[in-house]
This record gives sequence, structure tokens and C-alpha cells, in this order.
Amino acid sequence: MNLQDAQKAVDEWINEHGVRYFNELTNMAQLTEEVGEVARIIARRYGEQSEKESDKNKDLGEELADVVFVVLCLANQTGVDLQKAFDKKLDLKSKRDHDRHHNNEKLK
Repeated sequence: MNLQDAQKAVDEWINEHGVRYFNELTNMAQLTEEVGEVARIIARRYGEQSEKESDKNKDLGEELADVVFVVLCLANQTGVDLQKAFDKKLDLKSKRDHDRHHNNEKLK
């Protein structure tokens, strides 16, 4: 599934199950909440914080998918073609950063 298909699938889900999109500010707050859940898992599972028993069954993939879902909602409701924007960004980063990371002593 490409990003255009994902945007369409989310829009269909919203129209069938979600009644309507939350407004943009609500979705931005929801995105922040979902990113926080990802951060909690990363900090405890891969970082230095100890993982609470209640966090051990959290699925990182599911939480990342929540982030993607809300990003797709925001793209839909603000008229952003995320596939086009992503392709443009990847092209820009490829040109701009072609040698940057290879020449970064910190990454060697």
C-alpha cells in the first residue's frame, strides 16, 4: 500500500466508522499523545529507564501505526497529498545529504 492508498483507506474508515474527522487541533494533540506512547516504549525498552510490568506487553508496531494513522488523518483534512510530499522530501534529502552522512566522523 502506498501513501495515497493509505490516505484513501483512512478516509474511508473515518467516513464509515468515525462519523467525521476530529478537528486539526484535536488531531495534533492526539498525534502528540501517540508519539508519547512510542517514546515511552523506546525509552524503557531500548533506553536506560526500566520497563514497568504494565509496559512489557505494549506493541511498538501498533503504537507506530497509531502515529501513522493520525498523520494520515491530518494530511487528509488539510489537503496534503502525502505521497507527493514524501517523494519530494526523499528526493531533496537524497540530493542534499548524499555525502553528508558518509563524511560524518560521528557515524564511523
